[in-house]
Amino acid sequence: MFKHASRSEHYRTPFGALPAGSDVKLVFDISKDSTDAVLCYSYGLYEFSYHEEPMRLIKESKNYDRYEVDLQMPFEPGIFFYWFRVKVSDLRLKRFVPVGTAYNKPDSDHSYIYYVFDESGKDGEGKLYPEPPRVGVTEDKYPYAWQITVYEKDFRTPDFLKGAMIYQIFPDRFSRSSGFDFRKMTDLCPREERIYHEDWYEDVDIYGKPETGYLACDFYGGSLDGITEKLDFIRSLGIDVIYLNPIFEARSSHRYDTADYLNVDPVLGGNEAFERLQEACEKKGIKIILDGVFSHTGADSRYFNKFDRYEGTGAYRSFVTGEESRYRSWYKFIGNDKEDPKYECWWGFPDLPNVDENDLSYRRFVFGEGGVVDTWIRRGAAGFRLDVSDELPDSFIRQMREAVRKYSKEQGCVIGEVWEDASNKCSYGSYRDFMLGRTHDSVMGYTFRTGLLNFLTGIFSAEAFNSYMEGFRERYPSESYYSMMNLISSHDVPRAVMILTRKEDPGDREFQKDIVLNREERSLGAKLMKLAYSFQIGYIGSPSLYYGDEILMEGFRDPFNRRTYPWGRTDEISSDLLCFIKKVAGLRKDHPVLRTGYYKTLYAADKAMVFERYLDKERKDAFGKTVGEGAQRIVLLINNDDSRFLMFDNKTRSVGNSDQAEEKPVSSVILKGTDDTMVCVPPRSSLFLIFE
Repeated sequence: MFKHASRSEHYRTPFGALPAGSDVKLVFDISKDSTDAVLCYSYGLYEFSYHEEPMRLIKESKNYDRYEVDLQMPFEPGIFFYWFRVKVSDLRLKRFVPVGTAYNKPDSDHSYIYYVFDESGKDGEGKLYPEPPRVGVTEDKYPYAWQITVYEKDFRTPDFLKGAMIYQIFPDRFSRSSGFDFRKMTDLCPREERIYHEDWYEDVDIYGKPETGYLACDFYGGSLDGITEKLDFIRSLGIDVIYLNPIFEARSSHRYDTADYLNVDPVLGGNEAFERLQEACEKKGIKIILDGVFSHTGADSRYFNKFDRYEGTGAYRSFVTGEESRYRSWYKFIGNDKEDPKYECWWGFPDLPNVDENDLSYRRFVFGEGGVVDTWIRRGAAGFRLDVSDELPDSFIRQMREAVRKYSKEQGCVIGEVWEDASNKCSYGSYRDFMLGRTHDSVMGYTFRTGLLNFLTGIFSAEAFNSYMEGFRERYPSESYYSMMNLISSHDVPRAVMILTRKEDPGDREFQKDIVLNREERSLGAKLMKLAYSFQIGYIGSPSLYYGDEILMEGFRDPFNRRTYPWGRTDEISSDLLCFIKKVAGLRKDHPVLRTGYYKTLYAADKAMVFERYLDKERKDAFGKTVGEGAQRIVLLINNDDSRFLMFDNKTRSVGNSDQAEEKPVSSVILKGTDDTMVCVPPRSSLFLIFE
């Protein structure tokens, strides 16, 4: 027997990520015929040190010996990796070593074997392997080590973000204002590359103008005033935070090619429209998070000014003519060709020249008094979502968080666009400082999306899905995990309904634009979207709803996932989904246990998952705060089976499946529960059980 399970209190306490300098106890069980249990570990961030720690024999059993070690975590934030090494006889080793595998043999009678993390193991268990884990930044990371994320001991995220309901809006495509004037819009910026849609319901452009080609420069006239007029609708979805895709002046309609960081695009209504939106949101208790693009600007911007559309000398003309420009040092030009200048640009796109984030004048512009962060926090923004966070230097993001906290009096937030596991993300030759309490408050939940959609489409079993999610809960600090922007769609990925219905992405935009779900597919998509949304609402983190998902908007990748909101054109299926979402949306407002309560998986097998959110006996949440309102415990049952019923008995806390309904199946998505509650959840349904 060999066993260590990092998610079990019998083998590791306390659970999860730990503050710097805190203590942890590790326990390892080994078979009686093995000896010399040693803890091997490596820690650091940009550099790692390697160590071995003998473990104390603390208990003998008939079949195995138990070893333990008490450690104090490093005093500086970083990543702590560990695994175990034991000595076994050569004869016993043959049972564990694959044929043809080389292994360490320090003497003639015994050899070392390693107990390493098994990503598919229950409760974070391990497995035997003939070689030690590889944890170096350039290594292939197999076999795996256990990980403890060691974060700043005073790390705190804003309370408003923990468990908040977020609504993401692509501004040009959400809503025109009641005073919309098409001619006025076209006159605001009559550039030759722009296409203006007079018909709100016309499909997105994929061609551009013949003389320019596709530049994502088609506009519909959605505006900030249009959003303001829809705030009652947004609030009916239970929303606490609006995340706006870029609103700063830019050439394109997606506006990731920033032209002016200090001003709202005139097509969106200008700075005055933002003031109106912010004031209206404040009255309704809604906060606004802005999209900040700081790794690059637009070539057509007042900073680079490649096309001389802005007053003053930009970096491009400065390079060509030698004129002075305050922006020249922001950019890196290659070679000395004045006729056809070459410069570093984002992913090779010449319209997106890279910025040198280490340039001190650029940092002062972004972080200094009167700069970008100061300006927008003063105007009422609650923080920033950082575009391509993993392409920004760690020191830049650390300064960003310090600036946001300073200007917001500790109330603002920084959310990073990180698609992978942010706790051990490697890029640019190093592990990244993303989950250590010094850069981001939290990150976008693309990993959440991956796991949830894989479960709902049958790629993951419930067991695999639970293990996958528990891994992130274990590796992320609670302050960050409870603030995760848990999304299932966004402007950068296909709409969730396209994935849930397993509609094949043809790749080419010409083919993508003609794909429409039929009624049967939309009906299935709506059922699975209800399950996805229920899980979002019940699980730890901040559920993020991408505009239009609530009415089953369709579309594959950009630009089809950025279509206009079809106001007044919903069908019966999408109207039913909208009613469902509105019904469930109020749960987080009425029951704060869903925002900051403890979490425990009760059941995960095949296609069914049951978990609970709860307060302790004194009604305190996971952060030690007393919660005086709402339920003390909520159980969520997710039945993703297309034919079997899910049975739950609260008295015995037992869960099971049945081919037939043993009790009358519930027809509501929300029920009040008692100690004697027994329920039967129909196929492809969910149920929230509320225990006061």
